Amino acid sequence: MTTLGPVLAGTRVLVTAQRRATDLAVALERRGAHVSIASSLGVESHIDEDTLLAQTRQMIATGADIVVVTTGIGFRGWLDTAEAAGIGHELIQALQSTRIVARGPKARGALQAAGLVPDWVAESETSAEIADFLITEGVDGRTIAVQHHGAGDDGLEKRLAAAGGRPFGLVVYRWGPPPDPVAVECSVRDAANGAYDSIVFTSAPGAAAWLAVVRALDVGDELLRLEKDRRLVLAAVGHVTADPLRDAGFEPMLPDRARLGALVRSLVMRLGDASDSIPTQAGDLRLRATAATLDHAPLPVSPTGLAILRALAREPGSVRTREELLEVLPGESDDPHSAEVAVARLREAIGRPLVQTVVKRGYRLAMREATS
Repeated sequence: MTTLGPVLAGTRVLVTAQRRATDLAVALERRGAHVSIASSLGVESHIDEDTLLAQTRQMIATGADIVVVTTGIGFRGWLDTAEAAGIGHELIQALQSTRIVARGPKARGALQAAGLVPDWVAESETSAEIADFLITEGVDGRTIAVQHHGAGDDGLEKRLAAAGGRPFGLVVYRWGPPPDPVAVECSVRDAANGAYDSIVFTSAPGAAAWLAVVRALDVGDELLRLEKDRRLVLAAVGHVTADPLRDAGFEPMLPDRARLGALVRSLVMRLGDASDSIPTQAGDLRLRATAATLDHAPLPVSPTGLAILRALAREPGSVRTREELLEVLPGESDDPHSAEVAVARLREAIGRPLVQTVVKRGYRLAMREATS
């Protein structure tokens, strides 16, 4: 009797983010996944803090007609910087009398946590929607403070200025080089070698940076092949994050809402979907990147045993000859007896009726009979 395990047991997931990477990893590990983190970009905090504080003091003194908050982490960083300089309370007071526009629910949540209520929220989480909204209402002569997100100015200030506004940027953090470039290269090589079941992306710049390493190492074809063979799921938190992946030829999985929680749920449903399991007499078999599970419980199989199971699972229930199994075994042996030994070791390790011998023909998975 197989003990039911966590739905992501046996899976290996690569997280390419830095911001909230730990939160994402914990959520996936709670469901049984083994998570690796290799941040493809770093976050440079408080670029030119003196300028940021000077702009903040000026805004406190003279006010601004509109403040655009583009990210939750950037807004919190702005408040932290002001607090450390002894002007945090004054900044909050100034913002309470200023019209605030938020780019998405994360920015709104950060504002609400500070006791502030945005006048309007761009649900698409794009700066283009903010520009369209403000320009339609009219920005001529208005002073507009724009808290930049990690990639810097994305054209919002230029559009507002062209419409007659007087925007200025508040640079709180910016994307920088990865904290461990070697780890990123290793993650790309491992992914191309089939070491992960899924790779998770939470920002477009992060996805683009990871793909740049893919191109540098010339392993794009390997990754595309793994995705086509349903052995690798690329997951993006939203459409903007997915764009660089789509441009590279991938078909990333997207949650129904651009939130980390929704991303985790979608990944759980995708990797734990019953349609990806094989109904055997021993239980529902799932083949992961580096493991196999029965009813979500990991099996004690070696890489050789996993290779055999993968070969038998290409057409579940079909017979594979010793010679066919020999082709997937590591090494260069041409003795069919090696396949017999490998199957015997696999059976011994599993201890369940999973692989059947078909006399004088070969081996197949022991399939569960369909019930009417």
